[in-house]
Amino acid sequence: MRSSILIPTNNRLDLLQRCVESIRRYTDSEYEVIVIDNGSTDGTVSWCLREGLIFVSLARNEGFPVACNKGLRAASGDTIVLLNNDTVVSARWLGNLNAALYSSPEIGMVGPVTNYASGKQKVDYPFADLDEFQRIAEAVNRSDPARWRRVERLVGICLAFRRELLGRIGPLDERFTPGHYEDDDFCLRARLHGFGLLLCPDVFIYHEGSASFRREGAERQTELVNRNYRLFMEKWNIDPHAFI
Repeated sequence: MRSSILIPTNNRLDLLQRCVESIRRYTDSEYEVIVIDNGSTDGTVSWCLREGLIFVSLARNEGFPVACNKGLRAASGDTIVLLNNDTVVSARWLGNLNAALYSSPEIGMVGPVTNYASGKQKVDYPFADLDEFQRIAEAVNRSDPARWRRVERLVGICLAFRRELLGRIGPLDERFTPGHYEDDDFCLRARLHGFGLLLCPDVFIYHEGSASFRREGAERQTELVNRNYRLFMEKWNIDPHAFI
């Protein structure tokens, strides 16, 4: 079984390098990495080419939903993983996610726990640095179906789903560009088509948190969140906060 790991990025080559290094070190199943670059000017393009990564180059910053959808067209895996560039993965992360994802035909999406997220995926495992994080994750990441939990929402920082799901519900909704609430919308569409979502406490990854959006400033980020909240409400007439 092959997994396609899609990483949208915009500058911050240092984060991308850290993320890819962790994938290479801690992934023990077959995979491909697809980097979708949103018009970076910091050497990201040349680094990806040197590293032999599958690379999709966009002329300007198209945002998270558009970048993911572009990457989906290049993906060949049975499993698709949307992964933020400011994450660090850990021992057995992908194998454990796949174990949950393929545990039942009705499961459509799975996600890990992390140090930085909204909702049920945030956990409190204190650590001082990434070395300590990896030691904790080594102990946490023991596949255990008894720990899996059905949820109504998973955040897009690390979201794994079956390829056939796309044929049923379609790609990310680009009206939410450049980002916020596109993952809520994706999860809701999956549930409306009868798919279940599993939270996997047996997968702990590191997330720096809003690395791309933070560069735009707090005021701009608040504007985006508020605008996309309104778009979600207009589309569904459902408050997404009810699922958090």
